[in-house]
Amino acid sequence: MVEIPWSALAGGMLLGLSATLLLIVNGRVAGISGIVAGLLKPIKGGFSWRLLFVVGMISAGFVAPMLGFVLPESLPVTSSAWLIVAGLLVGMGTKLANGCTSGHGICGMSRLSKRSIVATCIFMVTAVITVFIRFHG
Repeated sequence: MVEIPWSALAGGMLLGLSATLLLIVNGRVAGISGIVAGLLKPIKGGFSWRLLFVVGMISAGFVAPMLGFVLPESLPVTSSAWLIVAGLLVGMGTKLANGCTSGHGICGMSRLSKRSIVATCIFMVTAVITVFIRFHG
Protein backbone atom coordinates (compact mmCIF):
# COMPACT_ATOMS: atom_id res chain seq x y z
CA MET A 1 0.00 0.00 0.00
CA VAL A 2 1.24 3.49 -0.84
CA GLU A 3 1.73 5.83 2.09
CA ILE A 4 0.12 9.24 1.60
CA PRO A 5 2.41 12.17 2.49
CA TRP A 6 -0.19 14.09 4.49
CA SER A 7 2.12 16.95 5.44
CA ALA A 8 3.01 17.56 1.77
CA LEU A 9 -0.67 17.45 0.82
CA ALA A 10 -1.59 19.87 3.61
CA GLY A 11 1.31 22.17 2.68
CA GLY A 12 0.26 22.24 -0.96
CA MET A 13 -3.32 23.01 -0.01
CA LEU A 14 -2.21 25.84 2.29
CA LEU A 15 0.01 27.30 -0.46
CA GLY A 16 -2.90 27.22 -2.89
CA LEU A 17 -5.28 28.71 -0.34
CA SER A 18 -2.89 31.53 0.62
CA ALA A 19 -2.14 32.35 -3.04
CA THR A 20 -5.87 32.40 -3.81
CA LEU A 21 -6.68 34.61 -0.82
CA LEU A 22 -3.89 37.05 -1.67
CA LEU A 23 -5.24 37.33 -5.21
CA ILE A 24 -8.87 37.73 -4.12
CA VAL A 25 -8.28 40.06 -1.15
CA ASN A 26 -5.35 42.13 -2.43
CA GLY A 27 -5.48 41.56 -6.17
CA ARG A 28 -1.82 40.47 -6.01
CA VAL A 29 -0.02 37.36 -7.20
CA ALA A 30 2.00 35.49 -4.55
CA GLY A 31 5.35 35.68 -6.28
CA ILE A 32 7.90 35.78 -3.49
CA SER A 33 10.62 37.45 -5.56
CA GLY A 34 8.22 40.26 -6.48
CA ILE A 35 7.06 40.62 -2.89
CA VAL A 36 10.63 40.89 -1.58
CA ALA A 37 11.60 43.24 -4.43
CA GLY A 38 8.68 45.47 -3.40
CA LEU A 39 10.14 45.65 0.11
CA LEU A 40 13.60 46.57 -1.10
CA LYS A 41 12.31 49.12 -3.61
CA PRO A 42 9.04 50.24 -2.00
CA ILE A 43 6.03 50.58 -4.24
CA LYS A 44 3.41 53.13 -3.17
CA GLY A 45 0.69 51.53 -1.09
CA GLY A 46 2.21 48.06 -1.11
CA PHE A 47 4.79 48.03 1.67
CA SER A 48 2.73 46.89 4.68
CA TRP A 49 1.15 43.77 3.18
CA ARG A 50 4.50 42.74 1.69
CA LEU A 51 6.22 43.18 5.06
CA LEU A 52 3.52 41.13 6.82
CA PHE A 53 3.79 38.40 4.17
CA VAL A 54 7.58 38.09 4.59
CA VAL A 55 7.39 38.28 8.41
CA GLY A 56 4.77 35.52 8.31
CA MET A 57 6.98 33.32 6.14
CA ILE A 58 9.99 33.79 8.41
CA SER A 59 7.92 33.33 11.57
CA ALA A 60 6.55 30.03 10.25
CA GLY A 61 10.06 28.60 10.35
CA PHE A 62 10.23 29.32 14.07
CA VAL A 63 6.64 28.37 14.92
CA ALA A 64 6.57 25.06 13.00
CA PRO A 65 8.96 23.20 15.36
CA MET A 66 6.88 24.40 18.32
CA LEU A 67 3.88 22.70 16.71
CA GLY A 68 5.75 19.42 16.29
CA PHE A 69 7.03 19.72 12.72
CA VAL A 70 10.57 18.39 12.29
CA LEU A 71 13.03 18.31 9.41
CA PRO A 72 14.18 14.92 8.14
CA GLU A 73 17.44 13.68 9.66
CA SER A 74 18.95 12.89 6.25
CA LEU A 75 19.46 16.40 4.91
CA PRO A 76 22.80 16.64 3.08
CA VAL A 77 25.46 18.88 4.60
CA THR A 78 26.47 21.70 2.27
CA SER A 79 29.15 24.32 2.78
CA SER A 80 28.23 27.97 3.28
CA ALA A 81 30.14 28.89 0.11
CA TRP A 82 27.96 26.58 -2.00
CA LEU A 83 24.82 27.96 -0.38
CA ILE A 84 25.90 31.52 -1.23
CA VAL A 85 26.67 30.54 -4.85
CA ALA A 86 23.33 28.73 -5.07
CA GLY A 87 21.48 31.76 -3.70
CA LEU A 88 23.14 34.08 -6.20
CA LEU A 89 22.29 31.73 -9.09
CA VAL A 90 18.68 31.49 -7.94
CA GLY A 91 18.52 35.29 -7.76
CA MET A 92 19.93 35.62 -11.28
CA GLY A 93 17.49 33.01 -12.60
CA THR A 94 14.60 34.76 -10.92
CA LYS A 95 15.56 38.04 -12.57
CA LEU A 96 15.99 36.39 -16.00
CA ALA A 97 12.67 34.55 -15.72
CA ASN A 98 10.78 37.63 -14.51
CA GLY A 99 9.63 35.71 -11.47
CA CYS A 100 10.23 32.76 -9.21
CA THR A 101 8.84 29.29 -8.71
CA SER A 102 6.02 30.56 -6.52
CA GLY A 103 4.94 33.26 -8.96
CA HIS A 104 5.26 31.14 -12.08
CA GLY A 105 4.76 27.64 -10.67
CA ILE A 106 1.82 28.24 -8.36
CA CYS A 107 0.09 31.40 -9.55
CA GLY A 108 1.05 31.59 -13.22
CA MET A 109 0.39 27.96 -14.06
CA SER A 110 -2.97 28.03 -12.29
CA ARG A 111 -3.91 30.89 -14.63
CA LEU A 112 -2.58 28.85 -17.62
CA SER A 113 0.03 31.50 -18.43
CA LYS A 114 2.20 30.20 -21.28
CA ARG A 115 5.18 32.16 -20.00
CA SER A 116 4.77 30.62 -16.55
CA ILE A 117 4.40 27.10 -17.93
CA VAL A 118 7.63 27.48 -19.92
CA ALA A 119 9.46 29.07 -16.96
CA THR A 120 8.32 26.32 -14.58
CA CYS A 121 9.40 23.58 -17.00
CA ILE A 122 12.83 25.24 -17.27
CA PHE A 123 13.02 25.53 -13.45
CA MET A 124 12.24 21.82 -13.05
CA VAL A 125 14.65 20.60 -15.74
CA THR A 126 17.39 22.79 -14.27
CA ALA A 127 16.66 21.42 -10.78
CA VAL A 128 16.90 17.81 -11.99
CA ILE A 129 20.20 18.49 -13.77
CA THR A 130 21.58 20.33 -10.74
CA VAL A 131 20.67 17.52 -8.33
CA PHE A 132 22.14 14.93 -10.69
CA ILE A 133 25.43 16.83 -11.00
CA ARG A 134 25.53 17.54 -7.25
CA PHE A 135 25.10 13.90 -6.21
CA HIS A 136 26.58 12.02 -9.19
CA GLY A 137 29.13 14.43 -10.68
